[in-house]
Amino acid sequence: MIPYGRQDITADDVAAVEAVLRSDFLTQGPAIPQFEAAVARAAGSPHAVAVSSATAALHIAYDALDVGPGDVVWTSPNTFVATANAALYCGAGVDFVDIDARTLNLDPRALADRLARTRRDGGKLPKLVAPVHFGGEPCRLDEIADLGREFGFRIVEDASHAIGGSFKNHPIGDGAFSDLTVFSFHPVKIVTTGEGGAITARDPSLLDRLNLLRSHGITREARLMRGESEGGWYYQQVDLGFNYRMTDIQAALGTSQFARLNAYVEAREARARVYDAAFGPAGIGAQARASDSRSALHLYVIRWPDDAPIGRREAFDRLRAAGIGVNLHYMPVYLQPYYSDMGFKPGYCPQAEDYYRQAITLPLHPGLTAAEQDFVIDTVLKLAGRASS
Repeated sequence: MIPYGRQDITADDVAAVEAVLRSDFLTQGPAIPQFEAAVARAAGSPHAVAVSSATAALHIAYDALDVGPGDVVWTSPNTFVATANAALYCGAGVDFVDIDARTLNLDPRALADRLARTRRDGGKLPKLVAPVHFGGEPCRLDEIADLGREFGFRIVEDASHAIGGSFKNHPIGDGAFSDLTVFSFHPVKIVTTGEGGAITARDPSLLDRLNLLRSHGITREARLMRGESEGGWYYQQVDLGFNYRMTDIQAALGTSQFARLNAYVEAREARARVYDAAFGPAGIGAQARASDSRSALHLYVIRWPDDAPIGRREAFDRLRAAGIGVNLHYMPVYLQPYYSDMGFKPGYCPQAEDYYRQAITLPLHPGLTAAEQDFVIDTVLKLAGRASS
């Protein structure tokens, strides 16, 4: 089976992990700050906080910005459920703003319209908006930031797909347009730590809060304590935090991987161009990539044409049967049963639903060979009725 995504592990990665296994530290040792420095450099940010997963990162990012009961978080329906779930973990409500049909990201025009209507009608404006850089393609961050200033909401970028990307010459994660940015290092992502995530921040006070929240709310730093330290052994719990720590084993793998970040993104770009050349002329749509941005190209998603001789579901099944590990990103979050139970109904975000009806995620990763990609392309074109012979 040709996977839609796959990690790339080198001898250097293995050696980095082995060095930790032979060291005195397996968790929260020197590999953690080294990894955080690598993330910060890649994102153009002064600070990064490593955590156990991107879900954990979203949770404490929202928490650090004081999202809680009575608040509401708005996000894109075209995302993994964690982006929305993290609001619920904080006791807040969640709502969804429709996507742009071309970029597949949260549509700033729809956001502006929704904000204006909500204010006019006396409704609850969002405490926080979480735009998602779907597939690695950056959102229109400048427009969202302008709306944040006008309507008073904070911004957390869900950049789980987007390490190595950029928007208007700003690396994703540099904080130019948002309060915090969250990254994922799951094995199918651009670089991996096995499981793991990180948050980049410019505000030192947010950095302190994030560090507390990832580790039980506990500190050994005198400047964060209430009263004086009682000795070298002493620590205080000053907040209600969580056990969201990353291990040195994971961090060492991630630091080694970051040395190849740009090469990984370039490899994805090269394969995406091959897909573009094959599918564009055949009338098979794909996610638009803006000229003023650089997509990290975590995903390559096509929209199955309505005039194909078979439907999307049959095409998906036949691609899988042919040994092509296609996937689907994503069913609109609010159509999940848990969210349907909250009252969300079909038709809430028409563009997201129309996209979901057609979407198929094709294999895209640095290990995808030319022969494998040619096979994927030929099979898709034949099933879609676009083959020349």
